[in-house]
Amino acid sequence: MKKRVVIGMSGGVDSSVAAVMLKKAGYEVIGLFMRNWDSSLNNDYLGNPNLNNSICPQEQDYNDALAVCKKLDIPLHRVDFVKEYWDFVFTYFLDELKKGRTPNPDIMCNKYIKFDLFIKEAHKLGSDYIATGHYARLKDGDLLRGVDNNKDQTYFLSQLSKKQLENVLFPVGDLVKDEVRKIALEYDLITAKKKDSTGICFIGERHFQEFLENYLPNMPGKVINIENGNVVGKHQGLMYYTIGQRKGLNIGGNADKMFVVGKNLEKNILYVAFGEDNDYLKSDSCLVESMNFISDLRPTEATAKFRYRQADIKVKIEYLETGEIIVSYNNVKAVTPGQACVLYLGDICLGGGIIKEVRKENKKIWYLL
Repeated sequence: MKKRVVIGMSGGVDSSVAAVMLKKAGYEVIGLFMRNWDSSLNNDYLGNPNLNNSICPQEQDYNDALAVCKKLDIPLHRVDFVKEYWDFVFTYFLDELKKGRTPNPDIMCNKYIKFDLFIKEAHKLGSDYIATGHYARLKDGDLLRGVDNNKDQTYFLSQLSKKQLENVLFPVGDLVKDEVRKIALEYDLITAKKKDSTGICFIGERHFQEFLENYLPNMPGKVINIENGNVVGKHQGLMYYTIGQRKGLNIGGNADKMFVVGKNLEKNILYVAFGEDNDYLKSDSCLVESMNFISDLRPTEATAKFRYRQADIKVKIEYLETGEIIVSYNNVKAVTPGQACVLYLGDICLGGGIIKEVRKENKKIWYLL
């Protein structure tokens, strides 16, 4: 009998081509579409020139997934995880923003939804394997970067356990994006030229500030140049800014050369400094909590990413009895509390954690005062 694979169909080109690859490999393929956000909430996608305003993006994604499955003669099921997404992902996202940190909801979505609830639902459909359209690979129990270095998504998978990655297939992990698009065109799939999604996982492309105003109150305050103490503008709320940000400050003058370097939550002050090479942005180590190791390897030297698509940074790792780690590096800019620190040894993704503190010369620096 054919092995049965339940694949997460997102309505995008990557999962579409992943389904093609599975069919070509001889599997029995079943599609499963996840509805994780109530699209009737805060319909600020209306009026967005980048979106089709006649139908909400989530429903359009479902229609596209359905069209692909019909084309490939694959059944498509639909499951609702709206409550669970709110409880495990969106609440975390809001809580981190309240703390002035920079969260990554996509990482938590993978941990709690795509590779937990989804797997349980796939088992109900009799799956032998589950599959997604992530650009990643698995070999001998290790999670490896996708072949397309520009699209590699292991950063977002860094909180998964070995157990969660058992019986998982990543059919496009050995392909580059251009090849994926080419295959989709060859099969005349509706998603072949569809733009990649760039918004918050499952919530989509919305006006970020207007969207958050529905959940967190605006608290405008002063923008101060940390170098001379001058008030240079007014911010709309600390949650809208992240360390290292340059665009969207709206403070006039040399705004294009000013960078966010810190926040004072108690006084509601946003600090900026002049020039991307200013010392206020740089650090040399960070304390990382909530560490999750996928690999059994525990090197003392490796590379790390503190942001998605960031170039690999050489680091040294100190393992603490608390389960936390200290990651040391040389003068890196904009390492930020709340972001993920993901470790690599060559192509192997060792795992990752959440940045708790950022330090310089062994002293905690004041990103969050």
